[in-house]
Amino acid sequence: MLKRLLRPVAALALLLAPMAALADGLIDNVNGMTLDEKGDVVRFTGILFNRDGKITQILTREDKRPKKVEWKLDMGGKTLLPGMIDAHGHVMGLGSQLMLLDLSATTSLDEALAKIKAYADANPTKWILGGGWNQETWKLGRFPTAADLDKVVSDRPVWLERVDGHAAWANSRAIQIAGVTAANKDTNGGRIERDAKGAPAGVFVDGAMGLVDKFIPKPTPRERNAAFLAAQDKLLSLGITASADMGTTTDDWLTYRRIADIGQLRMRIMSYAHGVETALQVAGQGPTPWLYGDKLRMGGIKLYADGALGSRGAWLKAEYSDAPGNKGLGFLTDDQLLNLMARGAMDNFQIAVHAIGDRANQQVLDAVEVLSDTYKEDRRWRIEHAQIVDPKDLPRFAKLGVIASMQPVHQTSDMNMAEARLGKDRLAGAYAWKTMLKDGTHIAFGSDYPVESPDPWAGWAVSFTRTDANGQPFGGWRIEEAVTREQGWAGFTTGAAWAGFAETLIGRLAPGMRADFIIIDRDPLLAAPADLRRTQVLETWVGGARVYVKK
Repeated sequence: MLKRLLRPVAALALLLAPMAALADGLIDNVNGMTLDEKGDVVRFTGILFNRDGKITQILTREDKRPKKVEWKLDMGGKTLLPGMIDAHGHVMGLGSQLMLLDLSATTSLDEALAKIKAYADANPTKWILGGGWNQETWKLGRFPTAADLDKVVSDRPVWLERVDGHAAWANSRAIQIAGVTAANKDTNGGRIERDAKGAPAGVFVDGAMGLVDKFIPKPTPRERNAAFLAAQDKLLSLGITASADMGTTTDDWLTYRRIADIGQLRMRIMSYAHGVETALQVAGQGPTPWLYGDKLRMGGIKLYADGALGSRGAWLKAEYSDAPGNKGLGFLTDDQLLNLMARGAMDNFQIAVHAIGDRANQQVLDAVEVLSDTYKEDRRWRIEHAQIVDPKDLPRFAKLGVIASMQPVHQTSDMNMAEARLGKDRLAGAYAWKTMLKDGTHIAFGSDYPVESPDPWAGWAVSFTRTDANGQPFGGWRIEEAVTREQGWAGFTTGAAWAGFAETLIGRLAPGMRADFIIIDRDPLLAAPADLRRTQVLETWVGGARVYVKK
């Protein structure tokens, strides 16, 4: 598999090597646009950059072109933008999705089971692994069960993660191998779905996933390399030149280093370690410097306060409307979260905490308020997702300097489920992008891939329409929280860069910034939302080197 993936990469490297080597050149005759530091649109027709991959000049139509450049490309009036930045993704998770069984497109349990059987028949592996299932999309009205899986695969263990990564579905063989029985208690921060007799029914939520996960064979370095290359190719093809990697493990970090050591790291990764211990193991006493020409840096730590709405693991202040008695899962006590955040902050790591429910968001804000007495400098605390927030807590983001790192596509994917889970009356602070901006909160946009597609054009369209790919609901869901088209763009560029302490490197096009840009087939500021979603990336450039060309 690795050889097959490396062949196109090697071929592309040979194709692009002369252009990369010549650097110090001019991309001219473009419909260029970028945002400046104030968020205003700047238009230009040419971009000049040096051998180091840094921009030296942005040229308007009136500017004289330099008489001597080592090379020049005429783009024939095509549109040029700064590279898109995903503020919250999981690079190796995307690679795994591309390499393993992917159920994200299935719309019913029967369709999923048929796909699982076909995959199992074609792949004689010891374990059947994959994910992407969503019982809400299937309109199942319940979680799937081990008995459902046993109908199509019973001779080998099956382990399939839910689309949000906060639950997994096992068949009876996997449960048997893990030795999980009715006697197992729900773990702290986890839940075992059970049948009428109390036995494991097949789905393990959040912390309970570890009961089975520890028995799964770990991928080899060669398999990890292949998964990364697949993910990188996908991201570059969508115009994503940089991404925050939320929850980098030590094995993930070693994969990035291996790929970079052989010169195949073609995008930028802002790494947030999976917990404090990983950060200290990888980076030691503080964030790493930018490595490999500003391509890789571990600057932060990712923590978890709760689970997800889909699996009813998001931690709420009041009970779920569709599950009386259940308020979700708080992963840490207030003191535990505070101590972990303080430990990371002590060594100057940026802290990013996953919080979806209103109680989880309050818990993180409370911790930041305590820590702000000690850490008064620019810490750029981050809350990842910030989906369901008590309205009275919304102003605290700006007051405490907490970045709201949110994913527009979660709103359209979750809107019906959110109403079912909470009821309409509790959604006043849900996906509240505009209110947060008006309060002065820094916002960063991403996709949470592979939970959602990494496609930034869909996310951008959602940000100012609050509608899905079919234009529904008409007029937008809670349209009062839509941002402007330019603000949505900023979320995927300048906002995402600022959230990663990378605003002096990437996110916009200006002298001294890295020459990370894309050539696309339309003007995104003029395109209708449906047309914006259909944007095609023709070329992707990182550091002045062309790293992707649409075939």
